[in-house]
Amino acid sequence: MTCCDQRCALITGAVLGALIAVLGGVLFPVGNMVIEDTVNKETVLENGTLAFDTWTSVDVAIYRQFWLFDVQNPDEVVSQGAKPVLVQKGPYTYRTRFIPKRNIHFNDNFTVSFVLPMGAIFQPGMSVGTEDDIFTSLNLAVVGVYRLLDSTFANALIEKSKSKLFQRRTVKELLWGYKDPMLNTMMGVFFPYNDTTDGPYTVFTGKDDIKKVATIERWMGETSLTYWNDSYCNMINGTDGSSFHPFLDKKEHLYFFSSDICRSISAVYESTVDLKGIDVYRYMLPAETLASPVVNPDNQCYCTDPVITKNCSTAGLLDLTPCRGVPVFLSLPHFLYGSNDLVQAVVGLSPNPDEHSIFLDVEPITGFTMRFAKRLQLNMLYGPSNDIVILRNITEHTVFPILWVNETAVLDDETADMFKKELISRMDLLEGLQIGLIAAGSFLFVSCMIGLIVVCTKNKKPSLIA
Repeated sequence: MTCCDQRCALITGAVLGALIAVLGGVLFPVGNMVIEDTVNKETVLENGTLAFDTWTSVDVAIYRQFWLFDVQNPDEVVSQGAKPVLVQKGPYTYRTRFIPKRNIHFNDNFTVSFVLPMGAIFQPGMSVGTEDDIFTSLNLAVVGVYRLLDSTFANALIEKSKSKLFQRRTVKELLWGYKDPMLNTMMGVFFPYNDTTDGPYTVFTGKDDIKKVATIERWMGETSLTYWNDSYCNMINGTDGSSFHPFLDKKEHLYFFSSDICRSISAVYESTVDLKGIDVYRYMLPAETLASPVVNPDNQCYCTDPVITKNCSTAGLLDLTPCRGVPVFLSLPHFLYGSNDLVQAVVGLSPNPDEHSIFLDVEPITGFTMRFAKRLQLNMLYGPSNDIVILRNITEHTVFPILWVNETAVLDDETADMFKKELISRMDLLEGLQIGLIAAGSFLFVSCMIGLIVVCTKNKKPSLIA
């Protein structure tokens, strides 16, 4: 090969290498555009998309795990005003949300409406005992009439029925209902539940704006709540927590509404964790969510009883009386992030962020929630009363824990493998192709340029023969 041929070949190789490297570089934005377009199409809530299939499916098992508190010294509490000594037992596990959404109807304004059927099936293999296990717990009816009715009338009802401050009930009765002898009506922490519905909900499909996908437009036909005497607290913000818009930013807060707690809350990015080979963003409920208005002024409108909350200075409680119609207080389990006097008012609590906090693991590209743990504690309050005989020896108001629940679900192995195959592996392949083209093109370009320099230098050397 002549010198000219060598130079031409090397120049051609350098140009080809540069073109290959440029092609690899061009594939980055083009590939990202293709991925973004595909994800945006598949996360819209409409027939035929991955999001809609997932949204309507009940294949992923959702469970409610209950831990109930058993009172060890009920007689001492009533006769001496002693602190309740509690022993926690659980979980008692139920499969929930196994019934598909009903009455799905697409509207003209890029929204879809539906209702959520409610039901619970006991899971013996995932429970520490049976539904017939008996607990000593607070008498729901007694506390209800004590808080809601005139004290003289309440005492008459209690005395006539010979009701006590504490009662012995099975797990099934406490959770799902029993006929109370004093009120002659059904009582239960979650009564009624089975064969009921939540909603209707109306959410945005994301067809016109993918940033709004799954965001709740209306609940129960209204765009806001009516429980709280403030427009801020009555806002319905975000989704139901099962999914969010695609391409999440770690800096943004994720907002979601829960009818269980009658309000909207937000979660903040905590870390990136591996879930069955998939990188997900873990979002945590921040401590200020249930902070006292003294610390978080945004919570002022949730303070409905300045006396019980010590002039709104108590942290960790949400009074659900305005929306439930019964005197129920919500908290995180074991009063996590709550005021110290809540924990100290009873014996047997040990708040632990690892066991008692709320978190969501969200896949950031699609916005799908892959794992979550919604942990909440239901409490009722009793206190001293001169007019109610069974409360005369009580000396302090006590927010008493009835139980706490962990509603949880996690991506199953089959769906995880499908997700990695359909999305993650394709993205990895595209990224590998992009990097490979850039690396190969750059190597070819540099090699040819070095060769060209060597050839040119060699040909310029002066001859040593005279």
